[in-house]
Amino acid sequence: MTDAMSAGDAAYVRELVQRRAAIQLDESKQYLVEMRLEQLARDRGFAGVTQLIAKARASAGGLDTPIVEALTTHETFFFRDQHPFDALRDRVLPALAAARAGSRALTVWSAACSTGQEPYSIAMLLLEHFPALESWPVRVVATDLSERVLERARSGRFSQLEVSRGLPAALLARYFEREGPEWRVRPRLRALVDFRQLNLLDHWSGLRPDVVFLRNVLIYFDVPTKRSILARVHRAIVPDGALFLGTAETTLGLDHRWDRVDCGKTAYYRVRA
Repeated sequence: MTDAMSAGDAAYVRELVQRRAAIQLDESKQYLVEMRLEQLARDRGFAGVTQLIAKARASAGGLDTPIVEALTTHETFFFRDQHPFDALRDRVLPALAAARAGSRALTVWSAACSTGQEPYSIAMLLLEHFPALESWPVRVVATDLSERVLERARSGRFSQLEVSRGLPAALLARYFEREGPEWRVRPRLRALVDFRQLNLLDHWSGLRPDVVFLRNVLIYFDVPTKRSILARVHRAIVPDGALFLGTAETTLGLDHRWDRVDCGKTAYYRVRA
């Protein structure tokens, strides 16, 4: 049984998450909010959510980050939706590999990578279908707001349930090894992925990706924030790069500087010439 939040506590949490992560939590999500904060309260040794929030209000921000992280960790699994990975394999990467034959460098950015299934999926795709790129300085840069989930992603450890969601048995055998009740990413795969903490709302620089996976992220933001993030990605991505969004996401009505490219059962976006 969860410790139900008061209206004042709920408003405090909504304002905190809006300010720190630009995510709007409407009242329909209050039960989920209470469940996640109940777990955080137990982990931190509090009697319940009410005590956790009271401490957060009184501690000058000391619990703000754990609360925001608890409420911004989203579901992920290996090769999610599959079709974007097919487009990456069949159209996007072959064209980019040919265009980069001179520089022999390639960067794929997995934004909001959560516990790592998406960037590890991209890395497996590279190793499986583009062996020639192993001699290049290919990077899969994986970022997330939450340092807590990044720690899990860096460890490369996944439960049986997690590897059962979307990961073919052949790839599990090739790129993972048993470690007690869990599966651990093998060093060859782990070496391809560079995990970094990054808040998409902050000022960030230094990324110049050829491919951006920004999937199932924009749906959590209001329109001004979506426009701001798309503008930053537009400045960062190379002119012939590819942007992948989630199936319920689009640049339409948000940023006119992108062209949609249909590819089989999915689509991606390119900078408008």
